[in-house]
Amino acid sequence: MVPSPYAGDSPPAGTLHVLPLRGIPEVATGSDLAQLIQSACAATGLALEPGDLVVVSSKVLSKAAGLWADSRTDAVERSTGRVVAERATFDGVTRVVESVAGPVMAAGGVDASNTGGSERVLMLPSDPDAVAASLLDDLLRVTGLAAGSLGVVVTDTAGRPWRAGQTDFALGAAGVVVLDDLRGGVDADGRPLAVTARAVADEVAAAADLVKGKASAVPVAIVRGLPALLLPVRSGSPTPSSPTERPGAGSLVRTGPGDWFHLGHLEAVRAALGVSPGSSDSAAVGIRPLHPEALADRIARVVRLALAGPVGSTSIEVAGGLITVRAAEDFDLGVVVTRLVVAGWTEDLELTTAARQAGLVRLIVTDLAPTPVD
Repeated sequence: MVPSPYAGDSPPAGTLHVLPLRGIPEVATGSDLAQLIQSACAATGLALEPGDLVVVSSKVLSKAAGLWADSRTDAVERSTGRVVAERATFDGVTRVVESVAGPVMAAGGVDASNTGGSERVLMLPSDPDAVAASLLDDLLRVTGLAAGSLGVVVTDTAGRPWRAGQTDFALGAAGVVVLDDLRGGVDADGRPLAVTARAVADEVAAAADLVKGKASAVPVAIVRGLPALLLPVRSGSPTPSSPTERPGAGSLVRTGPGDWFHLGHLEAVRAALGVSPGSSDSAAVGIRPLHPEALADRIARVVRLALAGPVGSTSIEVAGGLITVRAAEDFDLGVVVTRLVVAGWTEDLELTTAARQAGLVRLIVTDLAPTPVD
């Protein structure tokens, strides 16, 4: 039996307990995850209590739903809503995408780790909030607790722009506040708060990961001490998890005018030149690799990108670090030279005019890429 982490019926005000739930067996397709959680609680001397948040790794939900795929390539394609950024690697192409599940993630969240020894890969649920709501209903059923007494946060792992490493975040949520919007209030000094909105569901997910981990076979944690985050049951609503009642974690995904990073910086320039990431045109032009590459290959990609739009009747010749552009019309010549200069930026190449005469411009290529450090 695991002793209670505190003597009373609930933690003291301001105290938070994050409890790993051990003893959950390998989850198979069709498993009743709520019953597995209830059985693990009983076996370890824990019991779900009113006010608890049940934090569950998405992987076990994907296993229970049978979201397997034999081919990683096929799985990523099926999990991709749109491509945000892409880079070539020695093993193929790695893409950061807006996943069908909602968040922007590498490979659409497709994962081959912790798959129970299977050679197949797992995909994320297409509607994580609905999956969280279903699990919440099942937990209320097996525990006999009243609606509004529990919350569920479904987590996954992702990297973040401008930060090294990965962290868990809320992929789905039900019965729980996901955003604590403090705008319109004041801080401790009485100053107005204009932009502060705490992503509390993400904070809960990250806290739970400290006891779940990636290699400890603990896919569920109980977060105790945050009853204020539970959503009250509205009159006429059977549970607080009804999709029409409250926004789930999907509401945390920033889209539309608020999405300042709709495309990667290189992909935005390539798209402006008519080559969208993830398209057949992108594959035909060539995708910039993560590893160092010969200058000639980079220049060739620049030329293909420049010629991927309306450039009129022009010709381009490359000799070492010199590009010669010919066109019968001055306008066409100007267009293709401009496109070459812009395309060069996507490869860390500066193109400057070396010679100019009627119907001809020669550009000299300067490599601006930093020298790799051994």
